[in-house]
Amino acid sequence: MSVKPKLTRFQQNVVSKYQIYNSIFMTLPFDAITKTGVLLPLFHETCEKGFKNGDNPTTIVETFFEKYQGRRNEQSQINLLFRFIQYIERQVVLFDAVEDAAFPIVNNMDGVGTLRNLKGSATSEGKMKELQEFLEEFKVRIVLTAHPTQFYPGSVLGIITNLKHAIEDNNLSEINNLFGQLGKTPFFKHKKPTPYDEAKSLIWYLENVFYKTFGEIYNYIQTNIYADGKKHNEIINIGFWPGGDRDGNPFVKPETTLKVAKKLKKAILKRYYEDLKDLRKKLTFRGVEERVIRLETILYNYSIDLKYKKRITAKELRLELLSIRNVIVNEHQSLYVNELNNLINRVHLFGFRFASLDIRQDSRIHHSVFTTVADYLIGKGNSSFPDNYHDLSESDQIKILSKVTDTLDDLEVFEDEMVGNTLKTIGVIKKIQSMNGERGANRYIISNNQTALNVMQLFAMLKMVAFQDDLTVDIAPLFETIPDLENAPQVMEQLYQNPEYMAHLRARGSKQNIMLGFSDGTKDGGYLMANWGIYKAKELLTQMSRKYDITAIFFDGRGGPPARGGGRTHNFYSSLGPTIEDKEVQLTIQGQTVSSNFGTLDSSQYNLEQLISSGIKNRIDGERNKLSDEDRVVMNDLAETSYQVYKDFKSHPMFIPYLERMSTLKYYAKTNIGSRPSKRGSSNKLVFSDLRAIPFVGSWSQLKQNVPGFYGVGTALKMYEDRGEFDKVEQLYNNSKFFKTLLENSMMSLTKSFFDLTKYMADDPEFGEFWTIIYNEYLETKRLLLKVSGYDELMENEPAGKASIGVRESIVLPLLTIQQYALKKVQELNKAEVKDEEQIKIFEKIVTRSLFGNINASRNSA
Repeated sequence: MSVKPKLTRFQQNVVSKYQIYNSIFMTLPFDAITKTGVLLPLFHETCEKGFKNGDNPTTIVETFFEKYQGRRNEQSQINLLFRFIQYIERQVVLFDAVEDAAFPIVNNMDGVGTLRNLKGSATSEGKMKELQEFLEEFKVRIVLTAHPTQFYPGSVLGIITNLKHAIEDNNLSEINNLFGQLGKTPFFKHKKPTPYDEAKSLIWYLENVFYKTFGEIYNYIQTNIYADGKKHNEIINIGFWPGGDRDGNPFVKPETTLKVAKKLKKAILKRYYEDLKDLRKKLTFRGVEERVIRLETILYNYSIDLKYKKRITAKELRLELLSIRNVIVNEHQSLYVNELNNLINRVHLFGFRFASLDIRQDSRIHHSVFTTVADYLIGKGNSSFPDNYHDLSESDQIKILSKVTDTLDDLEVFEDEMVGNTLKTIGVIKKIQSMNGERGANRYIISNNQTALNVMQLFAMLKMVAFQDDLTVDIAPLFETIPDLENAPQVMEQLYQNPEYMAHLRARGSKQNIMLGFSDGTKDGGYLMANWGIYKAKELLTQMSRKYDITAIFFDGRGGPPARGGGRTHNFYSSLGPTIEDKEVQLTIQGQTVSSNFGTLDSSQYNLEQLISSGIKNRIDGERNKLSDEDRVVMNDLAETSYQVYKDFKSHPMFIPYLERMSTLKYYAKTNIGSRPSKRGSSNKLVFSDLRAIPFVGSWSQLKQNVPGFYGVGTALKMYEDRGEFDKVEQLYNNSKFFKTLLENSMMSLTKSFFDLTKYMADDPEFGEFWTIIYNEYLETKRLLLKVSGYDELMENEPAGKASIGVRESIVLPLLTIQQYALKKVQELNKAEVKDEEQIKIFEKIVTRSLFGNINASRNSA
């Protein structure tokens, strides 16, 4: 039976079903205002017609009220707008659930990039041995972060999951009940979550999604690719930032980190207990049943109380399970041995840690803390630090730090809270390692890392506080800005030339973790330069590391949207070529990207397998992906040109005022979706360097301008067109999968842009010229991306993805209109001679409430 095209499958199983269920949903009364569901389609139609006619959002809203609701007073109109927001938010939830339910139908779960496809190809080409050898050394690590881009509270995520199952079963009664529950469940949080709250939210995914999918993937590899029951390279593992990421988050304390580690351990023990409880019903054989019951009892009690007297280690648990398996194989005809293997494999994958907690802090904080520590030790006398330590050169300071013998036994002597917390966190790492195993917490990331001294200050502090003779922690410098990326190879060489640091790396398997941040890279250098800068840095860092016989392990700080390194990430990893170390794929998964890409068993398995296959694909296509000298010159030229254009754009006198007054930037802090502050500094004045990448990118997304995902690309391409050398760009596009992926991801940002929404800004006496600059760059980028790709329309190669974006953008069109209407009202009210503070407060609340649906509908925020 022939398979229908993906777009057809999407239209039939997503769009058609959504329309049917939405018609039911719109008839439900959720509030005191009658006929809200009837009026919303009329408002939607008014928005569509209005923008086609060139009307602005204010005119559209006023036209709707005049035409359909002329008798409503002003307060009643405001109430209706809030109800529209409520309905649209829930329409987005419905579409999410329908799309999730159809995921295995729309996406070919055995197609290109899946393990079954890999196995089939390797078998037919006689390359099974090569595939096995590659999988023995290759790893994928996804790292869950608590970065605030997840606008769904946990209760709503639960409804989406239940709604997905009800839609799969066509259970209309249950769907109706869930619609009712959805209507009564608030989306808005009245107070910020704590870091521990964020950890609990993400542990839900560990328990309900990753525990199952990691196990299924590993089981498949073990039984179908290796065809044995032996223990192999784990291939997939998971990292965790909530509770450990203290960069810019003053609410993450040492006790928070320890509390999260305990929660992770209890969660995995509980899952093992549940599996044993199921096995107990099947393994009712002599010499087996009582052993399973004993383990079940121990794990039940241990999962409740980590101080339970009959504790067991992960190694002891695995050995006991293996011993039970031997009895079943030898004495009971291997009955239910596959089910037992599944548990053994999960113990191998997750240990007693469930996920590896990363610790992260800014280098500037470390420097301040270390200065205090050094001053204290110098003051005591008899220390490793000479009195003139702070006056020494960086290289001399590094020599002292590499050989430091001081210990800090009493941390209470430091009265400064930041100093005490930073040092106590190191002690907590040691505690977690003894409690959850070394991999429970064995990586410390230094954000804003600029020098080798930044690394060695942490190296010394780790040793002084808790790891004197055996440093079982990997130090990972994080390079983000364009200058830091360019300087990274020199920083690492300085470290590799240090005998003590090199001895540490040898003890850690001759591997060096290096993190590279897309989010702040794009904010700093623009779309093309950030991606090219990271690519070049990886090449040079690979070369530098190999020179010293070190394997670089690259860890990418990627966000959801293309502007923050997101989009189709597996295409990036399959396009790196042989000049970039590819033993591991490591990346952060943030916010709603967790729920959209890994929120269900099907999507999680599919996207994990895509990441695994991307590494294999890169190894196979290695030389083919290598950039020629000629293509490299063009790529570099495009990146440099776009970088200059973007820098000039950032330097425009209207750049900061535009973001501050015309966008939703300042409203992000009011949404209460994340525990950390929305900007770094404490200044009331908006400073670019203080801006966090998430609200920065998100604000452009709310404006439907998506500047960080394309700005500078059009001008750079036009330079080649003007010189009559556009064929060189076309050659690069056809030769380089990396460049092609970059441009296709930029197309996604353009597809999600809608300049008709803000066209009214072109006439603004203060910001009109600035808006026009952005719009012209959008038009030029769109024109030239179509030219270089040969497409007639954006995302032509991804019709189903484009269709999904189209439906989502249509759903939130009224929401975007309401948001712009409210923003305009706030601006007008603020300009009035006598400010109506109550009215300003109401319209600001509308803006804040409208953020949720717009972000959730984007799936990756741009």
